[in-house]
Amino acid sequence: MGNKINYIEIGNKIREAREIAGLTQDKLATNLGWDRTTIIRIENAQCKVTLEQLICLANELNFNLDDIIYNITDKDAENIKGIILAGGAGSRLYPLTKGKLSKQLVAVYDKPMIYYPISVLMQAHIKDILIITTPDHQEIFKSILEDGKKWGINLNYAIQPKPEGLAQALIIGEDFIGDNPCAMILGDNIFYGGGMKKGLYKAINNVKAGYATIFGSKVVDPKRFGIMELRGQNVISVEEKPKYPKSDYAITGLYFYPNGVSEKAKMVTPSARGELEITTLNDMYLQEQKLKAILMSHGDIWFDSGTNNSLFNSSIMIKSSQEQLNEIICCPEAIAYNNGWIKREDLERLYEEAPNSEYGQYILRLAKDGRKCD
Repeated sequence: MGNKINYIEIGNKIREAREIAGLTQDKLATNLGWDRTTIIRIENAQCKVTLEQLICLANELNFNLDDIIYNITDKDAENIKGIILAGGAGSRLYPLTKGKLSKQLVAVYDKPMIYYPISVLMQAHIKDILIITTPDHQEIFKSILEDGKKWGINLNYAIQPKPEGLAQALIIGEDFIGDNPCAMILGDNIFYGGGMKKGLYKAINNVKAGYATIFGSKVVDPKRFGIMELRGQNVISVEEKPKYPKSDYAITGLYFYPNGVSEKAKMVTPSARGELEITTLNDMYLQEQKLKAILMSHGDIWFDSGTNNSLFNSSIMIKSSQEQLNEIICCPEAIAYNNGWIKREDLERLYEEAPNSEYGQYILRLAKDGRKCD
C-alpha cells in the first residue's frame, strides 16, 4: 500500500473490465491504437503501467480509476480492528424505538440500519468487528447478525451499560483492540458514494503511520455537530456543538485511531453533560499534531439517521440509488463476495435464507452472473 503499486492487481482489474465489456485483447488494442502485446503484458503484470495508459484504459473500459489507484486489500487492513457503537436509547426516534427495538435495527429502506456501518468497515477490508450495544438489545443483535461468518467476518459483542459518551466505546473495547489500530463508526451513521474507497484508503495509510483521522462533511446546521476548523487541508481546531461554529464542516461518525487509543480515551474527563466526548479525544491527537481530516468527496453522502427526518431521507436516498444502479448498495453479501471472503456457493446458501424477498433475489443474481458490486 502507499507508494507500492501492485501491477498484478492492476492487470487482473483490467482483464476483468475487458471481459465485462465483451472485448478481446485484439479488439481492445485496436480501439486504443496499441499493439496487442501491450495489452497482454499489462494484464500479465509483465510491465509497468503509466498513468496515461491507465486513463486510456479506464475511458475505454468504463471503469473507475480510483478502484485501481485506491484499491484496498486484506493485507492493507491487517490487524486493524473495527468498532460499531450501537448503544443509546434512540429517544429521538420514539415511538419507533419503544420497548426492545434498537434504533440500529430500524429499517433504512430495505435493510437494518446496522448493515450500513458494517458495510463501511467491510469495504475497508476490516474483518474483526466489535458491536457495542445496550444490555437490553445485545441478544437481538446476535440473533440477527450471528457471528458474521456468513459474510467472512468475525463479529464480537460488548455492552455499554449507560450511554456515557462516544469515547467510552474505546475503553469498553480495550481488550478487543489490544495494541492495534482501530476504526470506530457510529451505528446510526450511513455513508455511501464513489469517493468512500479513496477516503478509507487514505485513513488506513494515516492510521498505520500513527495518525488519527476524522471524516468531514458540509452541513447546513453546524451547531448540531462536532465541528472541524480547517486551514487548507489541515485541522486547526475541533469543537463539540459550538454556539458559534468556526466552519460548516461537521465531524462525521467515522474515526480511525492508531494503536494506544484506549489508553488515551481513559484520559478524557467527563464534559459538562457528563459524557466522555469524542471531540476531546480528537483534540488530544490535534495537540500532538497527529490528527488528519478527510473531507468527503462531492456526491458522497452521509446521514446521521438518528432522527425521523434523516431516517426518512436516508431511506429515500437508498431507494433512489438502488433503482438507478439496479443494485443493492451497502450489501454485506456483495461486499464479502467482492472481497473474496465468500464464494458463489456461499451466496446460493445465503439466498436460501430469503428466497422470496428482493434482497434474496439480488443475492441469487450475484451468484448466477458473478457481478461484483458494493
